[in-house]
Amino acid sequence: MASISKLSTLISSPSPFSSRNSRSSLPSNSFIAFRPSSDSCLNLFASRLSVRRSSHLTGSLVVKCSQGDGNGIPTKRTVLHDLYEKEGQSPWYDNLCRPVTDLLPLISKGVRGVTSNPAIFQKAISSSNAYNDQFRELIQSGKDIESAYWELVVKDIQDACKLFEPIYDQTDAGDGYVSVEVSPKLADDTEGTVEAAKWLHKVVSRRNVYIKIPATAACIPSIRDTIANGISVNVTLIFSVARYEAVIDAYLDGLEASGLSDLSRVTSVASFFVSRVDSLIDKLLEKIGTPEALDLRGKAAVAQAALAYQLYQKKFSGPRWEALVKKGAKKQRLLWASTSVKNPAYLDTLYVAPLIGPDTVSTMPDQALEAFIDHGTVSRTIDSNVSEAEGIYSALEKLGIHWSEVGNQLEVEGVDSFKKSFDSLLNTLQDKANSLKSASH
Repeated sequence: MASISKLSTLISSPSPFSSRNSRSSLPSNSFIAFRPSSDSCLNLFASRLSVRRSSHLTGSLVVKCSQGDGNGIPTKRTVLHDLYEKEGQSPWYDNLCRPVTDLLPLISKGVRGVTSNPAIFQKAISSSNAYNDQFRELIQSGKDIESAYWELVVKDIQDACKLFEPIYDQTDAGDGYVSVEVSPKLADDTEGTVEAAKWLHKVVSRRNVYIKIPATAACIPSIRDTIANGISVNVTLIFSVARYEAVIDAYLDGLEASGLSDLSRVTSVASFFVSRVDSLIDKLLEKIGTPEALDLRGKAAVAQAALAYQLYQKKFSGPRWEALVKKGAKKQRLLWASTSVKNPAYLDTLYVAPLIGPDTVSTMPDQALEAFIDHGTVSRTIDSNVSEAEGIYSALEKLGIHWSEVGNQLEVEGVDSFKKSFDSLLNTLQDKANSLKSASH
C-alpha cells in the first residue's frame, strides 16, 4: 500500500475573497459523429460524417477516487508515455479528490500533472467522507466556512504536488504541475485576483503549483501582474483566439516586468477550452438548419484550436521572445481543456486525438483519459490541415456565427458555472457544520 508523507496545512492568514454575479451552462444533443478517414489517426478535417455512438469501453481503467487508500502498483507502458516521448504532449488528469494516492497508478500510466477547479472540488468534498475529520477539526477550532474550504483544498493540492515533484524535477520545471484556482467570485476583480493568487501561492508553498486565473477581460492585467511577481499561472477559461492572444501578451509582459535575471521557474499554461465550443456552436448551426450549416457540426472547436496553435508558434518566436529565452524563459504551453465529449454521438477521443502536437498539454477527465488509453492513437495532428481549419473558421463567420460573441457567451457561462459550484459547496459545508454543532449540544 503506497502512502505519501503527511504534509502540514499551513493557513493562518485570512483569505482575501470578494464577489460578483452570473449565467448558465450548455449541452448539445446533435446526432452526427465523426468517422476517422484512416486507422492511424483521427484526421478531423478530412473525415466524413456518419451516425455513430461512442464505443463502449471494456476493462475499465480505475481512475475514480475511492474511499480507501490508493495504491501505486506499477502498470505497463501506455499510449500516454508515447504521447509525451514521441509527440511532446503532456497528458494531465482533470480531477482531484481524496485519497490523493489514487493518483499513483495514473502517474505510472503516464499522467504528468493535475488540474482542478471549483466544480471538481464541489463534487469531491460534497460526495466523500474523506474530508470529514479535517473539516470537523477546522470548525471546532473556530474557522469560518470559507476558510475551512480553502484549508481542505490546499491540503489536497499540497499532497498532490508532493506526488508530482519527481516529474517537476526530472523536467527542470517543465512538467509535474498541480493547478488550483482562485475564487471564481473574483473574475471581475483585477486587484482582488492578484492578491488571491499571491495568498494561494504562499499558503500552498509548493514549487510545482499553478495558480489558476480566468482569462476574463478584468483578469488579463491580473495574469501579467501575477507573472511579474514570479508566480506560475494556469490561465483558464479561454474560448477564443483573440482572447488567447491577450493571454500570451500578458505572459510576455509579466516576464518582462518581473525584473528577474533567471526566468526558468516562472512558467505558465494557457487553458484553451474545446468541447464547450462545439456544444454552443452546434446548437447555432442546427437553428440555421441548412445542409452547409449542418455539415459543420462538431468541427468548430478543433478548427479554432488548430488556429490557436498557429498563433502560439508565431508569438513564441522572433526577437522579443528570443530576448526572454536568454533569461531562461519557457514558452507558455497551450493546454487543451474541456476534452470530455458532451455529445454521446461523437467519437469519445474527439477532443484529444486531433489536438496532438509538441509543447502542448491535454488535460483529461476520467472518460476522456480512459478512452484514449484504451484506443487512442499517437500521431501529430494539430497542424495536419491548417488550411481546412481556416476554411471552417471562416465558413462559420459567413453563416453569421461570430467567434467573439461565442467566446464572450462561453466565458460568462463558464465563470457562472464555477461560481455556482463554489456557492453550492459552501452551502453543503455550512449544513455539515450546523449538524456538527447540533450533535455536540
